[in-house]
Amino acid sequence: MSLDALSARGRAFLGTRHAIMAGAMTWVSERHLVSAISNAGGFGVIACGSMTPDLLDAEIAATRALTDKPFGVNLITLHPAMDDLIAVCARHQVGHVVLAGGLPSGAAIAAIKAFGARLMCFAPTAALAKKLVRSGVDAIVIEGSEAGGHIGPVSLTVLAQEILPVVTDVPVFVAGGIGRGSAIAAFLDMGASGVQLGTRFAASAESVAHPNFKKAFFRASARDAIASVQIDPRLPVIPVRALKNAGSDAFNAKQREVAAAVDRGEIDLATGQLAIEHYWAGALRRAVVEGDVETGSLMAGQSVGMVTREQPVAEIIAELVAEAEAALAPRPVTPAVAA
Repeated sequence: MSLDALSARGRAFLGTRHAIMAGAMTWVSERHLVSAISNAGGFGVIACGSMTPDLLDAEIAATRALTDKPFGVNLITLHPAMDDLIAVCARHQVGHVVLAGGLPSGAAIAAIKAFGARLMCFAPTAALAKKLVRSGVDAIVIEGSEAGGHIGPVSLTVLAQEILPVVTDVPVFVAGGIGRGSAIAAFLDMGASGVQLGTRFAASAESVAHPNFKKAFFRASARDAIASVQIDPRLPVIPVRALKNAGSDAFNAKQREVAAAVDRGEIDLATGQLAIEHYWAGALRRAVVEGDVETGSLMAGQSVGMVTREQPVAEIIAELVAEAEAALAPRPVTPAVAA
């Protein structure tokens, strides 16, 4: 089957030429990268992260000034101004909203659906995916532990086998460790409607990430992208995959520091957990914006070993599509040799 045929459902859902969407990366997925991806036939996604409603309002408007193609907005479910952020998306008539970071509330789902946006959510299990679909979610993203940033415990190859055969009512996009078009072809053939990539786009020419950040990607191998370790069971933290550096060791030290403060009764567990999460936000900014690749957080997926140079977004997407088409092309049959 051709690439267009296999990706037809995903392309129709996104409204794009290719069923290739970009992961929402804080400090990276802003107007320039998002518009470049959408203009190249993919689907860019603004990472709202901790933006205020006013900042998100400006970012959507600025992105619209750079592209007339579809793009989405990623919102974190725990954001304290979630209602206001949804209202901003409604005012701009954003066509697709991606909710991440936890199970969305029924109120958030209803508010997004009310202004006509298509809603996408992440699901770590088949049971949760089915629950989200029953709640009105229009598409599911399954992300494997190979991905960069905050990750779950299961690889994409396992998640795809578990979820794709049983979640068929809505499009399912797969993410985590995808760096070649041949992998895109394989997952589409398994039943995925499309794919999500982050690491390759983070190091693209249009990415505003600091040159030092990108160079770290070019030098890295898959084994350099490691998941963080939880030090204290009282302080559960979602693992984060990033390139190993002094910042990785500093995170472990931060966990010990917070645990000690809890032991002394200076802070409670909830405050401690929040302090640990805030570490990543600051460390990521240092790396992406300031270029501090020693103590900053170099969030990257295990596909980083396939990122060897800075390329324009259009070239990356064209390369992925050509590789996928080649992988799906009929192979000549070799005649059997008579004994």
